[in-house]
Amino acid sequence: MFSGIIEAVGTVQAIETTAGGRRFWIQAPFVGELSVGASVAHNGACLSVIAIKHRFYCVEAVQETLSRTNLGALELGDPVNLERSLPVTARLEGHLVQGHVDTTLAILDIERVGGDSWYYTFELPPDWAHLVVEKGAIAIEGVSLTVAHLEEKAFRVAVIPWTYQHTRFPALRRGQRVNVEFDLVAKYFWRWYQLYGKVPADQRSS
Repeated sequence: MFSGIIEAVGTVQAIETTAGGRRFWIQAPFVGELSVGASVAHNGACLSVIAIKHRFYCVEAVQETLSRTNLGALELGDPVNLERSLPVTARLEGHLVQGHVDTTLAILDIERVGGDSWYYTFELPPDWAHLVVEKGAIAIEGVSLTVAHLEEKAFRVAVIPWTYQHTRFPALRRGQRVNVEFDLVAKYFWRWYQLYGKVPADQRSS
């Protein structure tokens, strides 16, 4: 489990193609504190550390992960948002983030406001619209953000200067696809509604 508060921005140092997917060697400031098997979110996608060498560690993404996220588009030197899994006793600074990316969405617009703050506008396909509410939580590239404005086919988030400076947001461009994880509570509520919300009143338990 994660909180959507990015701990560091790592750098892709090497990429290896395997029979089952891809391996990424990442440089990060906390490599010395990692152990094999540790869970680290990469642009919001939870991956397990499989090897550590000097200042680098290696994670592997299978085809399912590559097809559902933008990790397959990573190139050498690209920045990566990193967050280690939360200890049970940690304060939840953002919101509950599983590290299970739901989909990728395209950036429609990037606007600088108030000097050092930014608005990022994303597409909102009908298949996902029911999971987004204004002022609700959403994870973009692993970053816990609040939906600032909601329209029928798009939504906007505000990125404050600190977040902009300490994540990979400066590297994002219009048209680029970003990893998105919708709010966990919204997903469970929608699943409950699918199963029980349409049951006739006379068949529901009191």
